[in-house]
Amino acid sequence: MTKRRSTAAAAWADRGFNGDDAAADPNQRTLQGEAIPMQQLNRDSMSSTFSTDTPLMTTVADLDHTLDMNRLNNEEHSLPQSLGAGRTSPFNPLDNTFKQKYAANVVSNNKYNFLTFLPLVLFEQFRFFFNLYFLLVALSQFVPQLRIGYLLTYVGPLVFVLAVTMGKEWHDDHARRRRDSEANGQKYQRLTATGRQVIASSKIRVGDFVLIEKNQRVPADVILLRTTESSGACFVRTDQLDGETDWKLRVAVAPTQKLADSAALFGLHGTVYADAPHKDIYSFVGTLRIAHAGEPEVTLPLGVENTMWANTTLASGSAVGYVVYTGRDTRAAMNTGHAKTKVGILDTEVNRLSKILFLVTLILSLAMVALDGFKAVWYVTLFRFLILFSSIIPISLRVNLDMGKSFYSLGIERDREIAGSVVRNSMIPEELGRIEYCLTDKTGTLTCNEMELKRIHMGVMAYTLETSDEVTRHVRHHARSQQTADAAGAESLTRAHHGGKARRDMPQRVFDMVESLALCHNVTPAEDDDGGGLRMAYQASSPDEV
Repeated sequence: MTKRRSTAAAAWADRGFNGDDAAADPNQRTLQGEAIPMQQLNRDSMSSTFSTDTPLMTTVADLDHTLDMNRLNNEEHSLPQSLGAGRTSPFNPLDNTFKQKYAANVVSNNKYNFLTFLPLVLFEQFRFFFNLYFLLVALSQFVPQLRIGYLLTYVGPLVFVLAVTMGKEWHDDHARRRRDSEANGQKYQRLTATGRQVIASSKIRVGDFVLIEKNQRVPADVILLRTTESSGACFVRTDQLDGETDWKLRVAVAPTQKLADSAALFGLHGTVYADAPHKDIYSFVGTLRIAHAGEPEVTLPLGVENTMWANTTLASGSAVGYVVYTGRDTRAAMNTGHAKTKVGILDTEVNRLSKILFLVTLILSLAMVALDGFKAVWYVTLFRFLILFSSIIPISLRVNLDMGKSFYSLGIERDREIAGSVVRNSMIPEELGRIEYCLTDKTGTLTCNEMELKRIHMGVMAYTLETSDEVTRHVRHHARSQQTADAAGAESLTRAHHGGKARRDMPQRVFDMVESLALCHNVTPAEDDDGGGLRMAYQASSPDEV
């Protein structure tokens, strides 16, 4: 055992990983004689264990102990065991055939196709007692003994109701197809070794380098490699993914951010490991193994802060990402359920009332048959009375409801006071008027918070915008005093500035307050080109800070 561990330690110090691990299971990284599951290599354990700045482990036992301790302390970053095996894709490969085994980057939210439209719509409609009742009444008119009046008077209204419903379903599904087509046809720039290519979103595949501009939708789940900010940071808006309006901070991978330009990415080679696709948008475990030509390979941990999910929007600068999930494997697609037929409370109430009215007609029919003495063919008479009393249940009510919903939806989209509103489902627009409770985490979710600085209170003194010149005077006075004190080597002012017991004067207190306001935030200044030249713009995770 001692000899085996010494051999493994020597191999670790020499290579880090052995040369056969690329052909092994992508979920495992191997040392000489022992295997380490990739699920244990969470973000913090990899950064502390595999960093080139930390001492090398001397034994495999010590290494396993360190990995287990880090995994226990950081369970929220580890890969769930139920997710199965992850995926390993090459970084800047020479052969792109591996891309074909992953899902195409196609957005599809439609409910029907050419073959399933008619049967599915009819099935959904005749699930309701209201429609099924009038269908049975119409079919009974094909029986000579039960025919009462003209056939058209029974079949016509039902056909009209179904035609209106199918027209609305077709319109809604066509609108979904149109939105999907627009999303799939959006143009993006793909970086290649020969230059940039403009391609549609549906043509993006796993392993592509995609350039994303400011205010552009992220087409797939990507790993952030480079941004226009020197620090590698950028902000994304995730309101279309999780409903939160606060901007999220994302950080590019350090080695790729330090490259001279995006073209230098094609001088790197390696692999990218990503955990299996799952729904959790707050969790991601992966590793990036890259190397320059003739240089040793570097292994880097990847976390959720290094990713940008599909359907988020880049809020600052531009970024280059490596695509890891596409199409149905993206977090957005996995959190989107299949489109279903929605039924409003009003339709449910009408359906319940129709059942009650049917019971009333049944009782009336039985009473009429009983008064006639239940003769030989009394059951035929019963059915004829049921058909005669069917007008008690007004089928015109359903027609009026469907037409009213259509005009209501059209009115919402054309209302100038709520410009930009889109009715994505015309079956339940009346539900907007039946909202009784609205659960929210904070008032800012419902109202647009616009915080303005009105007053700064400092114990015995208060400053407003009208007295801001006095604040400026105190800051300048303190700056001059600080320069004088530094030149004279005064100790009292230095002791007061570093928390000593000396009493602070008002200029000192005002300066500390202004300094705290200037430093205690995460606002990032950035130059923004609005078409009329560069201007300074401020970005932060929350608009309240700006």
